[in-house]
Amino acid sequence: MNIVLNGTPREVSAATTSIAALLADLELSGQPVIIERNGLAVLRCDCEATPIAEGDVIEIVRMVAGG
Repeated sequence: MNIVLNGTPREVSAATTSIAALLADLELSGQPVIIERNGLAVLRCDCEATPIAEGDVIEIVRMVAGG
């Protein structure tokens, strides 16, 4: 399946059917991130239930502390 991840076309496994699965594939599970799917924010608690489909545009931003 083909998606756009952070502005770059990317092929993901057909087994990657949810945002949670994508985060696991990217080794970002448990990391503080902000997620957007097709222009809409995805709450962390909704990642398991939020599907990924062909052509989706996903933005993932890692949060870091600074000061």
